[in-house]
Amino acid sequence: MGLFDRFSRRSGKGRGGGEGSPAQYLADWTAARTGVEAYVEPKTTVTPVTVVLIANDGEWTRRAVDERHIRKLGGDLRIPVYDVRKTGYPQRMRDHDARQKILKRRAAE
Repeated sequence: MGLFDRFSRRSGKGRGGGEGSPAQYLADWTAARTGVEAYVEPKTTVTPVTVVLIANDGEWTRRAVDERHIRKLGGDLRIPVYDVRKTGYPQRMRDHDARQKILKRRAAE
């Protein structure tokens, strides 16, 4: 089993850690930023288990991950993993979103 095989999609498409897979995207995103932390979001009636990666500056990304291997995520990417139900989202994520909203409004003017 490859390093990112556990994050493969159930449909069979994108199996393994190949280019374009969600696991490869998460690894690339983490490598390109500093201070990344993972926040696991629970499964809902509408969405599967997802992970939100949040960088030190508040930039973030969200991807669906395989529920069976979610706890290995931190070890594979060498980042801390938190349960969003227990910790909530960090303030820097909300601050980043607020800054982006202001920048979009200024660009539209």
